[in-house]
Amino acid sequence: MEPLSPNPDDPRLTEPVSGIDQDGNPVESRVVVERPLTLFLNGQEIVTMMTIGDHPDYLAVGYLANQNMLLPEDEITEIDHDEDLDVVVIRTNRTTDYEERLKKKTLTSGCAQGTVFGDLMESFEGVHLNTEARLHTSELYALTKAINTMPSLYLTAGAIHGCVLCQGDQPLIYMEDVGRHNAVDKIAGYMRLNGITAGDKIFYTTGRLTSEMVIKTVHMGIPILVSRSGFTAWGVDLAREANLTLIGRARGHRFLALAGQERIVFDEESGGTDTTRVEET
Repeated sequence: MEPLSPNPDDPRLTEPVSGIDQDGNPVESRVVVERPLTLFLNGQEIVTMMTIGDHPDYLAVGYLANQNMLLPEDEITEIDHDEDLDVVVIRTNRTTDYEERLKKKTLTSGCAQGTVFGDLMESFEGVHLNTEARLHTSELYALTKAINTMPSLYLTAGAIHGCVLCQGDQPLIYMEDVGRHNAVDKIAGYMRLNGITAGDKIFYTTGRLTSEMVIKTVHMGIPILVSRSGFTAWGVDLAREANLTLIGRARGHRFLALAGQERIVFDEESGGTDTTRVEET
């Protein structure tokens, strides 16, 4: 399948802004547009998110799924997006009422203040990641090269995070947004609406490997999480607890694995010890 990837030429996603450069010369730069999107589940307002505005259906469904508000057995009966009002409504066959749960929320380390409602560890209960999944180092090196050469808003305007669902050495779905949690949720929503299985997939993110990233990846059932950036201690602890393969600082032929190393197959030599400074995004 052709990978689903960002469209840097979409005029809704960036706009030109005038300024000056380091020499005082006038310049025009494209900057990412962020807009509010209010999410309703049936008749209840859930959250207002700041987003670039593409794929509101995937973002809404993925957000609800990753918050355990949309259960695997729930049937989505309607998705209604009003672009003028910046509202998306998800309707299900099950009556929902999350008023009490919305009162209990944990602020996460994700940029744009992503939140995880309820008990953070609830997502781990009953999740068994595929122990037979494997990642060959040759696939990892080819994958990071392929992702780095794909069209992206990051190359056009910066100030954005990207996440990619992959299989083997092939990127399948590439999503970007101002908050990495939004990019994750878009992929989760796409998987839910298109019936994509998770047990043989790899999740790639440009951002840090935080507790939030680990929790969402485990919740989606994906056994391998890769980033070009670094780790947090809690992210590593949770990955080890969930038996998630956690690979960071993946650039060129270099990487560092701190959990789930048994899934890695070393079939290509590395480029040596990574001594480069990694910018945390």
